[in-house]
Amino acid sequence: MQDYQLQQARVYTDFSGLNALKNGAREDEQAALEEVARQFESIFLSEMLKSMRKAGDVFAEGNYLNSSQSEFYRDMFDSQMSLTMAGGQGTGLAEALVRQLGKDIPGANKEGAPLASHKTALADYDRSLPPISPRLPERIEAVSEVAAAESSTPAVEASALPEQFESPEHFVRTLLPVAESISADTGISPQLMVAQAALETGWGRHMIQGDGSQPSYNLFGIKADSRWQGDAVTITTTEFREGVPMKERADFRAYPDYESSFRDYVAFLESNPRYRDVLASADQPDVFARKLQEAGYATDPQYGDKINRIMNRDSLMTLSMDNGAGE
Repeated sequence: MQDYQLQQARVYTDFSGLNALKNGAREDEQAALEEVARQFESIFLSEMLKSMRKAGDVFAEGNYLNSSQSEFYRDMFDSQMSLTMAGGQGTGLAEALVRQLGKDIPGANKEGAPLASHKTALADYDRSLPPISPRLPERIEAVSEVAAAESSTPAVEASALPEQFESPEHFVRTLLPVAESISADTGISPQLMVAQAALETGWGRHMIQGDGSQPSYNLFGIKADSRWQGDAVTITTTEFREGVPMKERADFRAYPDYESSFRDYVAFLESNPRYRDVLASADQPDVFARKLQEAGYATDPQYGDKINRIMNRDSLMTLSMDNGAGE
């Protein structure tokens, strides 16, 4: 802690010494404590000098040598003088602080000296490994048997649900249970989510597919921007630019199944600050749809009204009641 930069911490106009003091505290906490105590004592002395100067300011009134510039340099001189005084014999305040605070330094004794058992670097720790258990080969064989059994079990197909749907009734009966499971976690109306998915996909008859007809299971038309790290498909879509529909090529997110699409839809809304007010209306589906449009979810100016019209269709309401939604 006695390097040149640390000594510069005692120069009023040099701030690099304070940074060196901060870095040096990681290596020698006792020396850092002593230096900080001296810095504190200098602040105490500086305040004393300011009080003394104020007592004499009344005699400086009307003196042509007294000005704001002279007071500025006088204050600088006092600050440096307080540092110099604290760095020498001082008033004893720094020593008292070191004695009191030195007891709380981790890894140091009451006098502030480092303990022999205190570890300050990675090399101080024992890095030897415990002996290998003789039963380790048996454990490895047991794990291998379990892994083999798991791999031989036929996995459930993620795309067990249809890639396209035959009718609105087929669409609702298939996806409403999935929406209900998502709604239980988020509070968003399952009817609203199914209605929005129906609008985006034409009741499942126009699902987003890649150029090679690979399914995307994308129910909500969420595009694959720079934030998306998963799979994507590229299609030609219609966007409204200043109210005029235009054909554009765009990348859309692709999912392994419909449940993933529902969950990513919720995550997409929750991760975008502009939809915060939309989510606050989760218990009011009609307001939710309107605010979703106002927040700019889609470029279609009638997007929110279309969702509400689909959501209030007799077929969707009847199927929802038959399925037990809303109970």
